[in-house]
Amino acid sequence: MQTQPNVVIVGGGAGGMEIATKLGHKLGRKGKAKVTLVDCADSHVWKPLLHEVATGALDVGIDALNYRSHAAAHGYHFQQGAMTDIDRQQRQVILAPIFDDAGRELLPARHIDYDYLVIAIGSIANDFRIPGVREHCEFLDSTEEAMAIRKRLLNKFMRYASQEQLEDKIKIAVVGAGATGVEMSAEMHHAVEQLRGFGYKIDTSLLEVTLIEADDRILPKVEKPGISESVTRELEKLGVNVMTNTRITQVDSNSLTTSEGVELPADMVIWSTGVKAPDFLKNIGGLESNNINQVMVKQNMQTTLDERIFSIGDCAACPQADGSFVPPRGQSARQMALMTADNIMLMIDGQAPRHEYVYKDLGSLVNLSRFHTVGNLMSFIGGGVLVEGKIARFVYTSLYRRHLIELHGVVRGTLLMLAKGISRIIHPHLKLH
Repeated sequence: MQTQPNVVIVGGGAGGMEIATKLGHKLGRKGKAKVTLVDCADSHVWKPLLHEVATGALDVGIDALNYRSHAAAHGYHFQQGAMTDIDRQQRQVILAPIFDDAGRELLPARHIDYDYLVIAIGSIANDFRIPGVREHCEFLDSTEEAMAIRKRLLNKFMRYASQEQLEDKIKIAVVGAGATGVEMSAEMHHAVEQLRGFGYKIDTSLLEVTLIEADDRILPKVEKPGISESVTRELEKLGVNVMTNTRITQVDSNSLTTSEGVELPADMVIWSTGVKAPDFLKNIGGLESNNINQVMVKQNMQTTLDERIFSIGDCAACPQADGSFVPPRGQSARQMALMTADNIMLMIDGQAPRHEYVYKDLGSLVNLSRFHTVGNLMSFIGGGVLVEGKIARFVYTSLYRRHLIELHGVVRGTLLMLAKGISRIIHPHLKLH
């Protein structure tokens, strides 16, 4: 009797979940392969929503998706753990041991066999080796980090709200004015407004948010400058201090220093500039990688040195026809995932992986909490169409709805959306614990 091939996907972000769900349906349920998803966390939160987790606007208890329950319902298996290495000769993924909060070992180091491996670990913020960044900044790369930011923010807000007279404002610096930094800056103002509804003597005047960008405009990766200009105006209306052409060279416990030697005081620094793949991916298993640790792949998403290993999303360096690489975007991760699933199914059937990825920019959307939404749709067609307001907000929320439907199916996904909507009406809009 022929043994089922093992397909292992490492990373339960949007791309990893998409490919695990598709292969679970197509292969796992039909007994054609054993599909296993590996992630160091036990639940999935859509990464574009992490800034809402950080301010308490999104309740992880309601919006997180448990990997084990989803795996059981969709034909794949789940293993919790962090990948530390790949043994390509033995075709094994090596996982680190898991410890509890007291340092007791819950699970030992493990080896998982694979016939086909997909690396979908995503990216983290790039500290560019700037002194003090890792020691003194907060990051938004995971649910755990978002929860840590939320705890610090709400503690600061509530401490200030209990004072009769405020000695000074809460100074928060957000470094990096991509979509994450921009949305985080607006969401903090929304959090303050929500806290007023809980009876706290607090308003946005106590909050001083500075958004810092090294480029000459915010949202530098967005092709249409008009979007950057529109978002800048809205942020400034909220009271956000937008600083462009400003490069940070050092971070201390209570300040940042610019390349011009200017010291900017800050009670909290949120670092969201640049992306790179996690450091442990650098030449992992002897695979080829670039200077930001991305695994080098061909256009069919196979790694350059091993046809049985694929890499997708932000942790993959996929070449384009013009010599550049596919940008690290959520839309490209999803498209790569679905295409890679097709290529793996072809290989299991004894065929060559014939699908090659060609990036098409479907546009960019930026949501400033409840205040404003702006974006550009279908960028690959004549530069795209600029949308603002309610239409842009509808498209933005539709992206999350589509994600839910693709992970759960039309019926269950629609029911989940209704349940989440009802929950937000019944429960407070701000999670305080």
